[in-house]
Amino acid sequence: MMTGDQYRASLNDGRETYFEGHRIDDVAADPILGITVDSAAEGYDRFYDPAPDAVGAFMKVPGTAEELREQVELHETVDLLTHVTYASIMTLLTAADRIESTLPENAARIRAWVEDAQRRDVRITQCITDAKGDRSRRPGNQDDPDQFVRVVERRDDGIVIRGAKLHISAASMGHELMTIPTKSMKPGEDDYSVACMVEVNAPGVKIINTTYAPRHEDTRDFPISSRHHTPEGFVIFDDVFVPTERVFLDGNPELAGIFAHSLGLWERLGGLSSMVTKYEALVGFAQLISEANGLERTGHIKEKISEMLINATLIRATLEAAIENCHITADRVAFPDELYTNAGKYHGAANWSLMVRHLHDIGGGAILTSPGIADLENAQVGHLARKYMSTMQSVDGSYRTRLFHAIRDLTADAYGGWNAVTNIQAGGGLYAQRIVSRMHYDMDQAKRTALAMADMSEYADQV
Repeated sequence: MMTGDQYRASLNDGRETYFEGHRIDDVAADPILGITVDSAAEGYDRFYDPAPDAVGAFMKVPGTAEELREQVELHETVDLLTHVTYASIMTLLTAADRIESTLPENAARIRAWVEDAQRRDVRITQCITDAKGDRSRRPGNQDDPDQFVRVVERRDDGIVIRGAKLHISAASMGHELMTIPTKSMKPGEDDYSVACMVEVNAPGVKIINTTYAPRHEDTRDFPISSRHHTPEGFVIFDDVFVPTERVFLDGNPELAGIFAHSLGLWERLGGLSSMVTKYEALVGFAQLISEANGLERTGHIKEKISEMLINATLIRATLEAAIENCHITADRVAFPDELYTNAGKYHGAANWSLMVRHLHDIGGGAILTSPGIADLENAQVGHLARKYMSTMQSVDGSYRTRLFHAIRDLTADAYGGWNAVTNIQAGGGLYAQRIVSRMHYDMDQAKRTALAMADMSEYADQV
């Protein structure tokens, strides 16, 4: 396993990564990107074990509901790159299980690669969403055939791929790019049915980074995003060679969707788990700011907070149901229940804006207009700012101002915008979660229940 310092050094491998128009030669030393590297390095030090055959606890493959719960709870305390690595490992093992009967050699290749990645203690990011071009057309019908990642050359020792993947969290901070189809493919789309592992520093890989990280000298006004932020990578594969041992699918369009669906399951479980924490925080902020404003007993405020806490409880309940109703494969791997995972992720994403709207309505305009922490410390006006930002003897102006900054940072600034979009889009978007929920809902049982209620059970055998 690697230490944090060894991880930092491992990033100086010639990778081609760009940020705000400039190539970044030392990612760890960059004042913005380096904060994410430091966060990942802390994760390396946290899980470091000097034993030669050690594997990080965060990579433990769950075999029971209790072990799955332990992993979910653990991953709420790790950095995003560590979590994404685990989700990638579980995606690959899920896909291997599902292609075993058709492509046993590929399934074995996946498992061998996973074991090697665990030994090397590398971090993995997920490349799934293609540029897509004209969304109304299939991959092979685009004006530019490279709008979906595809195989452009097959060699005896591997393949060459070309295309781009968007919205790749921490792409420049990992070692491996898990590159898989973004959707199910149809006959004739063999070149687009490709799943493989690509090293970040492979020739032809180019990454353009964006980030919501605050650009302010005094980051105390950004108590959340200044400590935890992750760049999103625009990953370009400019004729990248991938050796055969790293190719998990090449052709077989009927199997392409398995990889996307497998990733969706683990990404939605992670998203659902994260929403449990965020929803609880939104309820907490709503209660705290209502108390600071002296409005916690006001009827409409109590009603809004009640609706928020009910939503938070329902989100937590779906996570509990997904874990407790997990499915154990023949390999003794515990997979979360698909229906509860997708229904919970959908409900959380669909109601995030309602939760934020209630919080903003309760908090008021000072969420956006509160003075900065430095203003509170100013010798000329600080005492006046603190005086008028206070509301009563038990609530000083500094406390209330800091609450407003946290609410703004989480819900109404760059990080808040990132939350609003990624809550919906992470794991495939609302439509994808509706489709999977419908696939796994027992509609026949629902129809039989309705017939029984209507005293029409004689029709039940026709369902």
